[in-house]
Amino acid sequence: MKKLSILLAVLLISVSTFAQKWNADKAHSKVGFTVTHLMLSEVDGNFKKFDASIISEKEDFSDAVFEFTADVNSVETGNEMRNGHLQKADMFDVEKYPTISFKSTSITKLEGKKYKLVGNLTMKGVTKPATFNLTLNGMGKNQKTQKPIAGFKLTGVVKRTDFGIGGMPFAVVSEDIEIRAVGEFGKE
Repeated sequence: MKKLSILLAVLLISVSTFAQKWNADKAHSKVGFTVTHLMLSEVDGNFKKFDASIISEKEDFSDAVFEFTADVNSVETGNEMRNGHLQKADMFDVEKYPTISFKSTSITKLEGKKYKLVGNLTMKGVTKPATFNLTLNGMGKNQKTQKPIAGFKLTGVVKRTDFGIGGMPFAVVSEDIEIRAVGEFGKE
C-alpha cells in the first residue's frame, strides 16, 4: 500500500510539473461583441476589465483549458446611455450578476493552428454550453522577460435570449451576439 501511495504521489508530481500556465497580457488582449441594431447596423462593445488564463501540458495547446472572467460593470460600447442600460436588470443585471465567465471543457485540433473550443459560458446566472472557433495566431518570446508568449483569436456566436438577456424583439437587437476575443498570453 505504501509503494502504491508513493507511486501515485510521484505520478501526480510529474504530471503537474509539465503543466504550463499562461496568463493574458491585458495590454495586448481584447474581449468584444457585436450586435445588429434595427436589422441595419452593427454595434460593437467590449469589456475593459477581464482575466483570462490557459493551462496546457502540450506545446501545441491540444489539451488546453481556457478560463475567462469579465467584469460586466466595465462594458463599453461608445455610448454612456447604452452602457448604463446594459447594466440594468433586463440586460446583464450587474447588481446580481457582476461577471461573465467561461471555462472550456474540451478542445479539438482541427487543422494547422485551428481548434474547436467547447465549454460552459455563464451570463446573468445562466450556464450553457458554448462552442467557439479558436486560432493560434503564433508564438514568440517576450522581449522583456524572455518568456514564451502565444497569441490566440476566438470567434463564435451565442444567443442572448438563451441567457435571459434583453426582452426586446430581434428586429430591435439581434438575438445572435457575435463574440470576438484576441489575446496575447505569457507563460508563467
